[in-house]
Amino acid sequence: MKLLAATVMSLSLVASVFAQTSEPGAASGAGTPSAASSGGSQTVKITRSGSQPSSKAPAEYFTGSVRVDRLFQANDPSRTSGAYVTFEPGARTAWHTHPLGQTLIVTAGSGRVQAWGGPIEEIRPGDVVWIPPGQKHWHGAAPATAMTHIAITEQLDGKSVDWLEKVSDAQYANLPAVQAGASPSAAAAPSVRGTNVQPTPAQQMMREMAPKLAELTDDVLFGDVWERPGLSKRDRSLVTVSALIAMYRPEQLRSHLARARDNGVTEDELIEAITHLAFYAGWPNAVTAISVTKDVFKRNPHQ
Repeated sequence: MKLLAATVMSLSLVASVFAQTSEPGAASGAGTPSAASSGGSQTVKITRSGSQPSSKAPAEYFTGSVRVDRLFQANDPSRTSGAYVTFEPGARTAWHTHPLGQTLIVTAGSGRVQAWGGPIEEIRPGDVVWIPPGQKHWHGAAPATAMTHIAITEQLDGKSVDWLEKVSDAQYANLPAVQAGASPSAAAAPSVRGTNVQPTPAQQMMREMAPKLAELTDDVLFGDVWERPGLSKRDRSLVTVSALIAMYRPEQLRSHLARARDNGVTEDELIEAITHLAFYAGWPNAVTAISVTKDVFKRNPHQ
């Protein structure tokens, strides 16, 4: 009898333990969700910088050299996508609209944006531009300066943009149509809100004493050499600033530091370049360059 009672008690304990371990969540602890309940959750996704290839913007919808670096695509249920878009000087989009609007965040250089029937507006780093839904517009770089912005758009029924006709050179320069029989030179000067037509640095420095040298500087150096497509304006500025530091040309360095910032070289990058050059061009050259740079930054704070 004792043996029979012990056997029955043992079987009861085994059944009790089996029932407990068969309950959902028992193996992983109280309050822990089961694999089935967590299997459908989404995870954080990180797209590493430089992991996505750049592409050239299609000539059908853009004028000039434009590079597109995709940042993110629309993922359901989100309808938003974003990209870095870099316009070389004079480059711009065609006229176009967005069904749900567009946000532009300027990160480098100097650019232009215009709504149909409105004035051309100058845009600079830090500016945020909102394009309302259905607003016909274009945007791009300034004539002599590259520009980069982040473009953020939303899709409507899988579509985020409607492309229209290209922006003509006359529209880009904001020139009125030339009257019949009138000389093209009689057209009015460009009108860009936020900018003033001023003499070039070469004209300010040399036109009274050496007008031909000022003309060659503007037409050949900046009108031809700086416009060559082999290097971007940003890269040309970094090369030029480095050469002027190495050759100890502080006066020329001043104007090219300002130009470099307009062409998208950051202040941190300029300081790092000077620090690097101290070991190749000499400590005195670097110390002088730092002094000049500090003065340029103080006199012309970059917004």
